[in-house]
Amino acid sequence: MTHPGRRVPTGEPDWLTLGQAAKFLGVAQSTIRKWSDGGRVPTFYTPGGHRRYRRRDLETFLDRSGPGGRTSGPLVLVVDDDARLREFMRVNLELEGYTVREAASGEEALQALEDQAPQLVLLDVVMPGIDGWQMLQRMQERHGSVPVIMFSGQVDADAAGDAATRGATGGFIGKPFDPQQLIDRAKQLVPA
Repeated sequence: MTHPGRRVPTGEPDWLTLGQAAKFLGVAQSTIRKWSDGGRVPTFYTPGGHRRYRRRDLETFLDRSGPGGRTSGPLVLVVDDDARLREFMRVNLELEGYTVREAASGEEALQALEDQAPQLVLLDVVMPGIDGWQMLQRMQERHGSVPVIMFSGQVDADAAGDAATRGATGGFIGKPFDPQQLIDRAKQLVPA
């Protein structure tokens, strides 16, 4: 089965470069490198050490990982208005075996919660519109207790205590943070 909208004319090459494969999947080259290094996307190397990707392997990956594809691990919802940070967290969590859904705002996150309840939410405090604290409150009112890890670049002395008293069972992590710290905290709350 090929991914909708990704069917390629027969004149197209069967082997793609890193840049072509990244464009085909709609991700950054660094993302596909991490997926390759983690064994999620089969990679072949030329005698000169350049990565090559077989088109049918990429189509299989899309069928497995795209919308409607099978999920591999617990669902984590990453909520942050910074697209680069969301991608960074998604890639690292997926490499650890989690299935990740992203939301760029509190409104998107609330809709995502209605669509499918995650086993864990990673929630930025500072966002336009509904901020992380408001999002946490609405989520608890509508969906009960879902493990939440709050994070923010605007750290004050009360942030960690606020997260715990407001119901963020995973606590608070200040940005910039070590991604391994976030992954370790996620694993403690919801093992992959």
